[in-house]
Amino acid sequence: MKLHSDPQSSQNTITGYGIGFIEVNKTPYFHALIVQPDSAVIAWPVEESRELIEDHFSMISALQPELVIVGTGKKQVFLDPKILQPLIKAKIGFEMMDSQAACRTYNILMGEGRKVLAAILLEKN
Repeated sequence: MKLHSDPQSSQNTITGYGIGFIEVNKTPYFHALIVQPDSAVIAWPVEESRELIEDHFSMISALQPELVIVGTGKKQVFLDPKILQPLIKAKIGFEMMDSQAACRTYNILMGEGRKVLAAILLEKN
């Protein structure tokens, strides 16, 4: 899936997503990512939603977004509230969706000037 971006924007825009890759500002990545509009792209050390633990969300909470979009791969997976406690305690909003929808949603919210963070797992076959 190709996503369109504003080539004049200095913000991180997700410009493509497909099986085994995600593209930010036309640079491909082949691992899970944390993307924010005005920060460096960060490798997210997880491959599948079942591997997620509370520490992964403590890392995200420390970045202080107002909203977290979690792309859970090919299918939407609802995560156990126990592992989301760092976000809940910090009063950071979150939403789980399939990764393709998460990429689109991140771009829309980023374009609206929201302090959004996308944590995207890659789709495998």
